[in-house]
Amino acid sequence: MISDITFGQYFPSNSVIHRLDPRIKFLLLIFIIVFIFIGNMYGIGLSLLFSIVIMILSKIPLKVYLKNLKVILPIIIFTGLINMLYVKTGTILVDWWKITITVDGIYKAIFMAVRIALLIIISSTLTYTTTPNDLTDAIERLCKPLKFIGLGTVVHMLTMMMTIALRFIPTLIEETQKIMNAQKARGADIESGGLISRVKALVPILIPLIILSVRRAYDLAEAMECRCYNGGVGKQRMKQLHLRFSDFFALFVCLIWGGLIILIKIFLG
Repeated sequence: MISDITFGQYFPSNSVIHRLDPRIKFLLLIFIIVFIFIGNMYGIGLSLLFSIVIMILSKIPLKVYLKNLKVILPIIIFTGLINMLYVKTGTILVDWWKITITVDGIYKAIFMAVRIALLIIISSTLTYTTTPNDLTDAIERLCKPLKFIGLGTVVHMLTMMMTIALRFIPTLIEETQKIMNAQKARGADIESGGLISRVKALVPILIPLIILSVRRAYDLAEAMECRCYNGGVGKQRMKQLHLRFSDFFALFVCLIWGGLIILIKIFLG
């Protein structure tokens, strides 16, 4: 299961999505997430088609997206069940004890499950097609107006923290897998038993993982000090970002998609 986590990893390619400006990709991510939340059932269907097109254009293998969804599948199922049991309106299909399942409840469960899956797919596409350095550089530039009110250092520190976090997600996953394999080789039973037994089995994994993370943090801090890191003062960028025609075209397409979502919401409820 740990090896299936691909969020935060970058997959190099030369797709249309990879070549977009990271600032545009980050803004479009927020734009798409907002419209996924305000869309109705028909809007979610349109969003699903839109997401499929983005997945195809990104040239990221489908199995990569499916692995990411597999990790959060329990959350999707749990959310769907809660919504299905919470909604009491519509034609009753099952009425037993305190459990009531209706047609509207099933529709609501499917709606929420698809919505969560779309959010994961869209967010994953951003990290799959954008390097952590480009992503944090884009966020820092988008937050540049905050420097005029004295928050320039805060913005830089937050973006630096995000860069380090995204950079070390794959590393921590790899180290966790190595620790789990080492514990299994020593005869530890991690994957069987009840919930309490599995939680107790995680202790021999979490302790060495925390120790390794602290050591890595100290090594990273010393490396930054040796390179005279001073909090971004006088920092220069190796890669300059420039908006191109493809960026404006992607923005135009997303605006059309958002307009269709609003029209569907107005005329189809």
